[in-house]
Order: sequence, then C-alpha cells, then structure tokens
Amino acid sequence: MSQYSVLNQHNIDEICDWYDIEKVTSFSVLSGGSENTNYLVTAENQRYVLTICEQKTKQSAQELAYLLEYLAQNTFKTSKLLRTVTDEPISNWKGKPVMLKVFIDGEIIENLTATLLETIGTEIGRLHKIEAPSYLPKVLAYGKEYFREVSTYAAGSAFEAWLKEIEDYIEPYFSENLPKCLIHSDIFFSNIVINPAENDVCIMDFEEAANYFRIFDIGMTLVGLCSDEETLNLNKANNLLNGYQKEIELNELERFSLQAFTVYAAASMTFWRHRNFNHVNPDPKMYDHYLGLKVIADAVKDIPRNNFSGIFY
Repeated sequence: MSQYSVLNQHNIDEICDWYDIEKVTSFSVLSGGSENTNYLVTAENQRYVLTICEQKTKQSAQELAYLLEYLAQNTFKTSKLLRTVTDEPISNWKGKPVMLKVFIDGEIIENLTATLLETIGTEIGRLHKIEAPSYLPKVLAYGKEYFREVSTYAAGSAFEAWLKEIEDYIEPYFSENLPKCLIHSDIFFSNIVINPAENDVCIMDFEEAANYFRIFDIGMTLVGLCSDEETLNLNKANNLLNGYQKEIELNELERFSLQAFTVYAAASMTFWRHRNFNHVNPDPKMYDHYLGLKVIADAVKDIPRNNFSGIFY
C-alpha cells in the first residue's frame, strides 16, 4: 500500500469542495499503486477515488486526465474522471496534482476464468483500435531504451549481465514494420475490475500508456494474467488471444515476434522493480521483488517455439 500524502477530514472536504461534492461521510486509504496516494471517499451514497499524484508533473497528470476523457469519448470502459467546478481536469493539493474519479464497483480476481480472459482480450483489441493521441510517449519509462541505467547503480552485477542477455535476445525481433498503437502497457490482474456478475471487465490505471508496439501490450498481459507460478500457462494465453483476435488479427510478423516481446515485457517490469526498489526508492523488504518476474522471463524464453506458437490455435 502506497501512502505518501496523509489527508484528514478537513483536507478531504476542501478537495471535494472543488468538485462541488458535499457531505463526505467516510474516507479511507486504498491499497495498490506505487506512484500515487489513493483514497476511497464516500459522499451522499456515491463513492469516489481521490488520487494524489506523488511523482507526476502538472503536465503529465493533465495528459493522463485527458486520456481518460478521450477513452470515454471512444466508448472504452475505464475510470470516469470528474472535472472541477471551474472545468479543470485536475486540481492541486500542496503542489501535487489531484484527480477525482468515480469508484468502479466490482472486484479484483487473480485467477481468471477462460471466459473472462477472452473478454479481457477483446477489450484490449478494442483499445488497440483507438487512435493514439499525439501527447502519448513513444517509449516506455521501463523499456529497453532505459536498460542502460542499470550500469549507474548496479554496474558489474549479475542483474546487469542478465538484462544484457535479454536485450541481446530480443533485439533481432524489433522492426519498424511491427504495428504500434495506443497501449496500456501494464495490464496485471490488479488493474482490472470484474463486475459483480463476472461477465464484464473494466481496465483501469492508464499511468503507463504509450504509443508503442501492440504486441508488447499483449506480451505484458500474458505475463500479468496468464502466468502460473513460475511459467506461462499456454491455455490461458490461448483464451486471451482468442478474445483479442475477435477484434484484431495479428499479422505474421507479430506472431513470429510475440514470444520475444513477452520475454521483453517480463524483463522490462523486472527491470522496473529492480531499479525502483533497489535504487530509486530503496526498500529492503522489496529488494528481491524483481525475482518473481525474472523467473517468468526466463521461463518464456525457454519455451520451445513450436509449443509457444500453439497459443494462436
């Protein structure tokens, strides 16, 4: 649970006033997220998520707000952003950007059924068909463009050597002919809300959205939703892709490259965890948190190509 900003009743009331929300009856810290402080706020029988952006600039917070509104305009289900009484997409508390969103009813389910995986795949396909807005970044904050940072804080380490091996493995699969689009880039089960009837899903937390290779998004989703302990569950991967290809048929080059991009996705998140918890925000309890995804990256890399290709059929 991340909680950098501590708000009291007066603070909550003051922020909610900017949105013309009165009579706050309760509030509590929400778990999840590593760069924000989130509060669940209840007022007049309506629940909201109040987000204090701890590491975002005003511009980056505004762009995230604009993206949520843009997705809503394109009828994509995600968090509904509320504007202030002065029609601003974000507000400010002690110099930090603030966003207020409608709370999404439902639950987080870690072990997803075949039907839900297919539904999620279809939703990702719908997302990838939405034109990427110009303000989205074209590289990932934890992508291979930043792997070299390991040498500044862990030079000569076994982790640096491993990441270099991964980079050498994935490099031949990069091609400008691979389609790029609006991607989420961080679809793990904790970023998906399942409705009470368990027949619909809502993908949230577009903090890391980018205009990037669409098979990176698929690869990250395979890692985030289809991994069983220390490897990739190919049956689950097949369910997800069946849903995705109801919207978008992957081309031959994407099929050829998906295994490598799944390794890349797992390695990039491994890199983020290693960098964040060992260097940027050191936390002794989390020093080894990266190892779980490192195991997945290695396991996917070792799957025989013929076996991996079975997820398409």
